[in-house]
Amino acid sequence: MSRIHPSNQRQDAAAAAAASTAAARAAVYTVWKRSSMGFQGTDGFSVYDHAGTLAFRVDNYSRRRKLFSGDLLLMDGHGSPLLALTPQIISMHDQWNCYRASEEGQGKRTRSQQLFSMRKCSVMQSNHEAEVHMSGCTNASSDRTGHVRFSIEGSFRRRSCKIRNSVGEEVARITRKKAGAASLSLTLAEDVFSLEVQPNVDCAMIMAFVIALDRICWKPYTPMICSS
Repeated sequence: MSRIHPSNQRQDAAAAAAASTAAARAAVYTVWKRSSMGFQGTDGFSVYDHAGTLAFRVDNYSRRRKLFSGDLLLMDGHGSPLLALTPQIISMHDQWNCYRASEEGQGKRTRSQQLFSMRKCSVMQSNHEAEVHMSGCTNASSDRTGHVRFSIEGSFRRRSCKIRNSVGEEVARITRKKAGAASLSLTLAEDVFSLEVQPNVDCAMIMAFVIALDRICWKPYTPMICSS
């Protein structure tokens, strides 16, 4: 006679419910505009998840003019390359293009390998800082040309903006980072901010948006000097 273990069944059901709840929860990251490899405040990005684990990083950050800046490489927390961003040298708008990165290095890239391009909006679009055109996509959120579009609404420089898809749904938001208890919270400097990504959205892609936004919404970099 087979024996049923209701306790094991309940545990399995509870584990499945917890996994489902976690999948439906927005991913929250703390973005620090410093390289994880630098000891003297090197420019870059270090991105930590809700548990404080390094999730993404950019170490080869350069603020030289785009003609000389080269690629920016988005890596995971272990240093494996994910996405590469490169400036569009000849463009009426400030534009950055994104490609899938590889262990072999840059190599020759073609337009067919491009994942998306982000360009700065015109001054006529006062409430939008940039727009994103995805390449080779034909799903429900595509526009008539078959290119998924995202728009950045608000002010990235003030760390107060939302990323919306082509139908106006919010897929991510950037806000100032607060520390401490709710009653005694302290708003941190603009070099540290929060990134919230909605469920079922590619977090690496959204982080690539953030990197491109940082270049498009350029502001002078102030090195962090460590005193002895």
